[in-house]
Amino acid sequence: MREWPIIDPEKCQGCGLCVSVCGCGALVLLENIVTVIQGIDCEWCGLCEAICPNSAISCPFEVVCEED
Repeated sequence: MREWPIIDPEKCQGCGLCVSVCGCGALVLLENIVTVIQGIDCEWCGLCEAICPNSAISCPFEVVCEED
């Protein structure tokens, strides 16, 4: 089963910041609420979650970067 970012429509204000940083084009605004396009694979960069000013987006797992 494929997982995508989780959107809380109650928190989303439709600012579109997440859409503008989504490099794979998996996010769109529909009726001023961000929506994940299910047919597009999310690259899990975490930018959408990080840029959302209302914490309306969460990833189902944490992205961890290790330094050498």
